[in-house]
Amino acid sequence: MVKHFDDFEVEVVQNLKGGKGYVTIIKLFEEKDFLGKGKLYGKAVIKPGNSIGYHQHIGEQEAYYILDGHAMYNDNGEEVFLEPGDLTICKPGEFHSIEAIGDEDLEFVMLILYE
Repeated sequence: MVKHFDDFEVEVVQNLKGGKGYVTIIKLFEEKDFLGKGKLYGKAVIKPGNSIGYHQHIGEQEAYYILDGHAMYNDNGEEVFLEPGDLTICKPGEFHSIEAIGDEDLEFVMLILYE
């Protein structure tokens, strides 16, 4: 199977998880592609100053792999600076948030898998 860029669903979400501004999510997988093992594999683009709010994952874990830009990541209450090549994992029961900082868009791959 091959998917071209025009085949992907693009969703613009305002105030995602209580965050600031909006996040653009390019969904690389559809639900059927996960074989029941997850719910999101995509690329997120966040404009400077926008964010995904602080939230908890229950029964699932989420990973972010930073492609471009810079971020302030809240890892269970601890703020950590992220740059391209960094990876985060928010395990079941944990909390996180992410905000684009600096002058360029923050772009990252996001993956949510079920526990």
